[in-house]
Amino acid sequence: MHVRVARVTLWIDPPVWPAHDRLWSHLISDTSLEELHEFAAGLGIPRRGFEGDHYDIPAERYADVVAAGARETTGRDLLARLAASGLRLPKRKGDRGIERAAGVRFPDGTSADVDLVASVREMPHERVFASMVLVTDAAGSHLLTWSERRREWSSCGGWREAGETPVETAVRETAEESGLVLDPASVRPRGYERFRRLPGGGPGLWVQGRDVLQVYSTTVPEVAPPLRAESPDDPVPEWVDDTELLRRCGAAFWWPLAAYVLDLT
Repeated sequence: MHVRVARVTLWIDPPVWPAHDRLWSHLISDTSLEELHEFAAGLGIPRRGFEGDHYDIPAERYADVVAAGARETTGRDLLARLAASGLRLPKRKGDRGIERAAGVRFPDGTSADVDLVASVREMPHERVFASMVLVTDAAGSHLLTWSERRREWSSCGGWREAGETPVETAVRETAEESGLVLDPASVRPRGYERFRRLPGGGPGLWVQGRDVLQVYSTTVPEVAPPLRAESPDDPVPEWVDDTELLRRCGAAFWWPLAAYVLDLT
C-alpha cells in the first residue's frame, strides 16, 4: 500500500495509554484537521478512531504511523502542541469528541464554531440554552420535523423557557412541533453542541457560560405513532428510515453527532 508522507507536521505520543485491553497512542496535527484525516485515511485508520481533535492509534500501528511521517513526542508535548494549534476540542473525562463544525452560519446572521461531543451525562443546566431530542420508533424509523426558520428538516428541539430543565424543554418542543408526547423518564442524554462565537459573528442567542445545546435520544414503544404539524402551513412531521434521514440531514452541521448517537456511522 502506498502512503503519501504528510505535508504538515503530525505528532504521535508513545503507546502507553490503556483501554479495551490494548495500549494506545494519540495522533494529532498541529496545523490542519483535514490533513490529519487525509493522513489517517492513507494508512487505513478508520474514521471511528477520531475523537474530535486526535486519532487513537493502537500500539501495533505505531511503527507504521511513524514510518509514514508522524513525528514522535511525549504525551505532555503533544497536548501542548494541540492546545497551541487552536484545534483542541475540550471535553470532560469520559466524553467523546466527534467533530468541530467550523464557521457555521445561522439564519439570523450569526456564525459560530460548534463542537460536537457525545456524552451520556448532561451538561450543567446553567450552561444549556436549548435542547433537541432524536426520536426513534419501535421499528427503527426516525422523527423529522420541518424548521421554517432554518429551512431544513431536523429533530425536534428549541430554546429553553424560564423554569424548565433541559429535558422538559426537549419534551415540550417535541409536543409542540409534532404532537408526540414523550415520557421524560425515557429521554436520555447522548451529547451536546458547544457554540463558540466567531469574531464578527454577531451576538447570537448563546453567550459565554450559556453556550450548550443539550442532545437527547429516546425510543417510543409504538410503530409510527401519528404526528401533526405545529401550524397549518407547515409540512407534517414524518417518520423516515436511515437512508432518508441521511438524505435530508447529512449536510447539517449537527449530523456527525446524530449519526454517532444513532449508530449510523
